Amino acid sequence: MRDIKNLTRENLEEVCRSRGVPVFHAQQLFEWIYRKRVNDFSLMPNVPVKFREYLKTVFYFSQMDVLKKEVSTDGTVKFLMGLPGGLAVESVLIPEKKRRTLCVSTQAGCKFGCKFCVSGLDGFKRNLTPGEITGQLLAVEKDTGEKVTNIVFMGVGEPLDNFENLMVSIAIFMDNRGFEIGKRKIVISTCGFVPGIDLLAARGAGLRISVSLHSADDKKRSEIMPVNKKYDTGKLMKALKKFYEKEKFAVTFEYVLISGFNSSEKDAAALSMYVKGVPHKLNIIPYNSSDYFQWKAPTGEEIGAFVEILKTRGVFYTIRRPRGRDISAACGQLKAKITS
Repeated sequence: MRDIKNLTRENLEEVCRSRGVPVFHAQQLFEWIYRKRVNDFSLMPNVPVKFREYLKTVFYFSQMDVLKKEVSTDGTVKFLMGLPGGLAVESVLIPEKKRRTLCVSTQAGCKFGCKFCVSGLDGFKRNLTPGEITGQLLAVEKDTGEKVTNIVFMGVGEPLDNFENLMVSIAIFMDNRGFEIGKRKIVISTCGFVPGIDLLAARGAGLRISVSLHSADDKKRSEIMPVNKKYDTGKLMKALKKFYEKEKFAVTFEYVLISGFNSSEKDAAALSMYVKGVPHKLNIIPYNSSDYFQWKAPTGEEIGAFVEILKTRGVFYTIRRPRGRDISAACGQLKAKITS
């Protein structure tokens, strides 16, 4: 049995063709699943009875269950969702005015082991399927009764390390017979996994990326981001330039500012020089403290001095206000561990 939620509408059209059924029934199936949220072939009367009976023999409907829900004082909501085999992932809903942004996980655990992020502390378990990725949105909308307007792949895991499942899930998110989320409302975050950036550029999907940089100094970046030992800042910039040449979207750089580590005038100068290598946006993110690491959040004075250097060097930046810090839902805090 296969999870029907792992299939795009084009995949469903192929299923129709294989059974000699008109392909417009794939559109109907897609609408039943993603618009009407029906998980029973028997309740899809405009789909031919014989075809429905066949579908029952080869497909099932996966469903993500919310195991725990926490609400921050700032309105951010964190969801712990169960996976087969006792695993779990976390998703974060960030409400702001008319926007409802969902931070989605793509893997159970993470193999990249960034030294300020708790997501990889228990190691990598497995990739999520497209049905498990899109299922997070279905579960959140069912729980809240609110429509998600934006998707950011910034949850647990490295999205570009689960490339094909990521692309299938994005196709489902974007389909105008399903969720109908525009490509400009989808952002893929990466730790700097160069092979994935290259694949994304080659695919020409017209999607935006956000790069976790955190230091423009290779020695420092390798200390906190092991991925840099294989794909250093030079290789990363080369890939980003190729990506920009293909997509023409400015690259967003994320820079977690850690007190006494990457917060000096020299660090700011190196960052300023590096990001100018490609059209960009720069987000400065004050480190979110964790019991798992020795790092400390920067003081207001450190932040002020750091961004002053950026200003003097003509670098536009924003300081990202942390959301959901009190429920461990902010940057680097997602762990997705089931506790009794």
